[in-house]
Amino acid sequence: MNFVTDIEHPETFHGLPVHVLPTPGETTAEGADGTAAPGSLPAADAVAWRLESAWRDDLDFPALWRHFLGTVDTSRVRALLIGPWWEDEYTPLTEVVQLLTADAARFPSLRAVFLADVESEECEVSWLQLCDVTPVLEAYPLLEEFVVRGGGDTGGAEDAESLRLRPVRHTSLKSLRFESGGLPGHVVRAVGACELPALRSLELWLGSHWYGGDATVEDLAPLLSGGGLPALRHLGLQNSVIQDEIAVAVASAPVVAQLDSLSLAMGTLSDAGAEALLAGQPLSHLSRLDLRHHYLGEEMILRVTSACAPALVDAEPGDASDFDPDEDGERYVAVSE
Repeated sequence: MNFVTDIEHPETFHGLPVHVLPTPGETTAEGADGTAAPGSLPAADAVAWRLESAWRDDLDFPALWRHFLGTVDTSRVRALLIGPWWEDEYTPLTEVVQLLTADAARFPSLRAVFLADVESEECEVSWLQLCDVTPVLEAYPLLEEFVVRGGGDTGGAEDAESLRLRPVRHTSLKSLRFESGGLPGHVVRAVGACELPALRSLELWLGSHWYGGDATVEDLAPLLSGGGLPALRHLGLQNSVIQDEIAVAVASAPVVAQLDSLSLAMGTLSDAGAEALLAGQPLSHLSRLDLRHHYLGEEMILRVTSACAPALVDAEPGDASDFDPDEDGERYVAVSE
């Protein structure tokens, strides 16, 4: 797991190097019909394909999608990332999801999808206009990894531009991550209501209420119970302005006993939250406790490190001074806008 404080394009995804699909005009070798000539692109199953079409007068996303279907042997594609998809102005992800689900039969080998692989220079994470992403899970029952970036609630659970998720049963999904500067509570509750018996890794970037992050500790209760996630080994409840409250809940959460690693990183964890962890259940069975981007004093870092040994505690002493509260006492998460 890579720790980030900035939104960037991944160099690898699902264990594969990311390769940006050349547009028709960018393809280096073309046949007589204008499609890519054999050998001009990597093998379909050797890379994670990234599609991007924003701000192009000559190519909207549906055209790029048709080019992808006609250029790459999609029956062998294992991983897919959707980059900027809009034209002149930001638009919801709806059409992208519709295309991806309508053509699901052409992707029998697809095991990983990253929706909205967009970095801050292209669009701030809180400005991304998403939609209901549940159809992707429903259309790809063999999917193993699902990542969604964005999620600032632009107008409520029923808003067409908001991130939405409906409770589903998915027996193959092993890794689920929502990267957000403000993850809506209704999405967190939907995750908790899903049946995901194979899920091993779950990360929720909860964010700030300023950007739609209105999830509460109560919303996390089904996840913290562990009852619906028997295979879970990594849990990340991070990038949150309520990181101390989360730490209090985690201190007695049944799910912790089954974990190999836990992340409360990227948020506003203070000595009060760390004190709750110390007073709670032992964490020494973990291989890793990630607390980076914190507001802990050096003495507290030493106490947590000692109490959790032999678990590796990621909480460099310099973090506390790097992320001191501002003059108004405000603390900030790593990723918000």
